[in-house]
Amino acid sequence: MGGTIALALLVLLVVLFLMMAVRVVKQGFVYTIERLGKYTLAADPGLHLIIPFIDRVGHKINMMEQVLDIPGQEIITKDNAMVGVDAVVFFQVLDAGKAAYEVSGLQNAILALTTTNLRTVMGSMDLDETLSKRDEINARLLSVVDHATSPWGIKITRVEIKDIRPPLDISEAMARQMKAERLKRAEILEAEGDKTSSILRAEGRKQSAILEAEGKREAQFRDAEARERAAEAEAKATEMVSNAIATSGNQAINYFIAQEYTKAVGKFADSPNAKTILFPVEATQLIGSLGGIGELIRDTFGEVEGTVNTGTALPKGRERAPVSRPSVPRAGDQG
Repeated sequence: MGGTIALALLVLLVVLFLMMAVRVVKQGFVYTIERLGKYTLAADPGLHLIIPFIDRVGHKINMMEQVLDIPGQEIITKDNAMVGVDAVVFFQVLDAGKAAYEVSGLQNAILALTTTNLRTVMGSMDLDETLSKRDEINARLLSVVDHATSPWGIKITRVEIKDIRPPLDISEAMARQMKAERLKRAEILEAEGDKTSSILRAEGRKQSAILEAEGKREAQFRDAEARERAAEAEAKATEMVSNAIATSGNQAINYFIAQEYTKAVGKFADSPNAKTILFPVEATQLIGSLGGIGELIRDTFGEVEGTVNTGTALPKGRERAPVSRPSVPRAGDQG
């Protein structure tokens, strides 16, 4: 009976020893192993065996990238403006031994270091610079904090400014300034639009005047050319009339006068409102003119057929009929 109890105790001790000797490290973590209180190794994720009562797990270090929220800070800028700032820091442990034994309270140390450097960086800048140069602030903070924390075996990956809150009165002044600036831009754009519109209208009037002048010049040139051609035609017609008068004598003159007289009388007849036609001269003058025209035509045809100038007899039935010209009363005759 006593041997059975001793065996059971031995088995229990072996099980407890194995449980204390076996350590399983989760993924994303590294355990520091201390032997008799001294750091000996960093246990990577997986199964590890240690010596119970001699080795123990010192720290469980998170090797994943972590986010540390920086609480709101009241910072005085270079131009004595009080602003509230919120930020976040992203960091990752690269050396588990240094992160566990080079600094006490890793996250508190990063928080204090980031807060002090945030005051230093933003305190050296004006309010307008702090509002417009966030990227520059982030870059300067990242460089300073990463350099300060490198002995701790960590890497500062990013530092981001979440919010910058200027005082209420400054916010209202900035809003009025922005409104005035936008009104100024609107007035400038409107003035530029009016200027451009005036220039375009003036340019349009200029082009219109140029085109109008060119049109008048072209019209005058065309008119002069037309008058020149009309004068040439008139001169040619006058020359032809003169040749006809020189050749035919009074008969040609009578022909042209009768022709123009007939046209003038025809215009009276074509008038739509004319009910009564009053001739300015006696009708016998027109009849005499027509008679002269007929005689001129017969003389012309006779010359063509060779009956007048050659003296040959006309064929039978085509003898020249005597022309009886009506007597035209002269001015002053009575009856």
